[in-house]
Amino acid sequence: MTPDPPSERIPEPRSGRIPARPADRIPDSVTDAFLGHRELLFSVTYNMLGTVADTEDVLQEVWLAWAARHARPDAAPVDNPRAYLVRAAVNQALARRAAMSRRQETYVGSWLPEPRVTEEAPDGAERAEQLSMAVLVVLESLSPLERAVFVLHDVFGFAHPEIAGILDRSPAAVRQLATRARRHVRDRRPRHRPRPDVHAEVTEKFAEAALGGDLRALMEVLAPDVTLWTDGGGKGPAVSLHPVRGRDRVAAVFAAVARAMPPQGFDIRYRRVAADPGALVFSGDSPLAVVVVDLVPGGDTIASVFSVTNPDKLVHLRSVP
Repeated sequence: MTPDPPSERIPEPRSGRIPARPADRIPDSVTDAFLGHRELLFSVTYNMLGTVADTEDVLQEVWLAWAARHARPDAAPVDNPRAYLVRAAVNQALARRAAMSRRQETYVGSWLPEPRVTEEAPDGAERAEQLSMAVLVVLESLSPLERAVFVLHDVFGFAHPEIAGILDRSPAAVRQLATRARRHVRDRRPRHRPRPDVHAEVTEKFAEAALGGDLRALMEVLAPDVTLWTDGGGKGPAVSLHPVRGRDRVAAVFAAVARAMPPQGFDIRYRRVAADPGALVFSGDSPLAVVVVDLVPGGDTIASVFSVTNPDKLVHLRSVP
């Protein structure tokens, strides 16, 4: 009989704590192997699911299974811990997608990915494993298997035969899934990556104009056919259950938002949200919204605005300095 897994929880990425581990059952090397791949597992899972909370739950399940396996005295060694752990995380994420799809069917209004605040890449370089909010939104329209293949191949560079082993599919089937997914993403959103300095500058101009009630400055940074997506989940403020399109309508929305800001004041913290510069709006220690903008390809005006105000998706931001 398989022994019960240890009850200790592996630390969350921001905690910095070393997990407790029963020394007589789980060798340090087993915990170190998991922690050494944790960032990869988190990034793969988050890009497949789009929520921080579900990603942390998946990693907890992977840790418990990994620890339980090595607690067995007859456990065979794992030749490739990275491949083993990625396979476990991907399959846990695929299983969780079904429950998430059911939740999204009854979700109030637009569903946007849960904002993930990330560190800047060294020397200002772009980190390939970080996807923009706009791409994450497009990935929501893929099937779970298409999304898994796209994330593993196009984002993390896994070869088709490796992915075939992870998903228990043939390499030919994986190549088919990859082709469909790539075509869908390309058709929905042409590939472009704004210059980081331009993207950050436009983000700051937009946030200051929108929340400061400067209608003229706001109109200057919005493209004529800009689209606003708001995700309040029925719990936070959301101006519409459907996307708002057009510069005049979007500007009118933010003029109303500026008038409705808390009388006690607010502050804007500029942080990286996955691959994008983002504006985090706080009232005291309470996060009110995360706003990310997507620019017109090759330009410096805004094509899309993504605003997340659902408090359930912001709770983990309370620790953001």
